[in-house]
Amino acid sequence: MKITILAFGQIAEIAAQSCWDMPYVADTDTLQSLLLQQYPALQSVRFTFAVNHQAVTNNTNLTDNSIVALLPPFAGG
Repeated sequence: MKITILAFGQIAEIAAQSCWDMPYVADTDTLQSLLLQQYPALQSVRFTFAVNHQAVTNNTNLTDNSIVALLPPFAGG
C-alpha cells in the first residue's frame, strides 16, 4: 500500500524532488507529521494539502493509492 506525493515550489526544493511514493498513512495529519520529521525545513513553510485533486482544510482520510499534493501559498495577479 502506498500514496503518491506531489510537491510544488519551495516544498519541492526542500524535498529535492517533486514526485515520490511513500508507504500508506491513514490521514493528512499523520502525513504532515511524517513530512515534518523527514524534512525539518518544512516547519517554516506554509502549505496546504490537496487529496485526489481536491483541496482540503481539515484532517482527511487517505486510501491506498491516494495522490496528495503539497501546495505552497499562491499569489495571483
